[in-house]
Amino acid sequence: MDPSTQSFTPSDSTTPPSNTSHCRFKTPSGASLEIRNVWSSNLLTEFSQIRTLVETHRYIAMDTEFPGVVARPVSETFASDYHYQSLKCNVDLLRIIQLGIAFADEKGEFAEGCPCWQFNFKFSLSSDMFAQDSIDLLVKSGISFKDHETQGIDPVKFGELIMTSGLVLEDRVVWTSFHSGYDYGYLLKLLTSSPLPNDEKDFFDLLFKYFPTIYDIKYMASLVDGFWGGLQRTADDLGAVRIGPEHQAGSDALLTMSTYFALAKAKFTDEQGNINESRYKNELFGYGTNHTVRRSKGNQNQTATTNGEEK
Repeated sequence: MDPSTQSFTPSDSTTPPSNTSHCRFKTPSGASLEIRNVWSSNLLTEFSQIRTLVETHRYIAMDTEFPGVVARPVSETFASDYHYQSLKCNVDLLRIIQLGIAFADEKGEFAEGCPCWQFNFKFSLSSDMFAQDSIDLLVKSGISFKDHETQGIDPVKFGELIMTSGLVLEDRVVWTSFHSGYDYGYLLKLLTSSPLPNDEKDFFDLLFKYFPTIYDIKYMASLVDGFWGGLQRTADDLGAVRIGPEHQAGSDALLTMSTYFALAKAKFTDEQGNINESRYKNELFGYGTNHTVRRSKGNQNQTATTNGEEK
């Protein structure tokens, strides 16, 4: 099928009910978009469409939902790799709950119909570890943990499918996110089925192997004046509009994509109006060589989050 003419079979739902069905929405411009919920039963079918879409829409925005922060590393709080060691010990212990991925082209345009998938992973409140405040927030946002326990995606199966999907290990594919150390940590865990590397440098080597080009909106915002707070605050400041329910990965991925292009076009263009992506390419806010950025810029304004990062 020609990717430019690809169509998506819509659901009959026009309102956002629980996260067990597909949800259709209207954008401010009147276009129809659908957040497709993916469970074990439709995993293969949805990946088939994703493989086609990424050929024409190579910008991927992502967000994850996970069960909070339950552990802290036994090290000095201001050790250079403290944030990474905190990330590692929690990602190694916990299981991802949701992954949202949204697709756009180089102009920031969504494909008509379905630019977003929300993957729902197997998770049990009776046997898996979690932070209660994070679970309470996700339940309030409409996530059904009964469905995750009975219909959720096997992480190993997902890892096998994404490995051959054209989404990873591809130089042409761009991943964008917001303050996303934990998000990438869980993605790498899905891809490797292994604990994260002990050393932060090895983590970045692994990260750029699977995701050669990443843009972190939080890092971008740290380079210019006038932006602080989480994703929703940054989106509001830029006039980016949310589609779907907050604190679900699909809606957050769509908002991440809209916010990325709004910020890039507003603050990172050259005299010809082209986006200069080299200024922020492959930086992960709060980790690696820019870990001091988090401590030096606007800590008094940071938004609290149960997931350990500002969202």
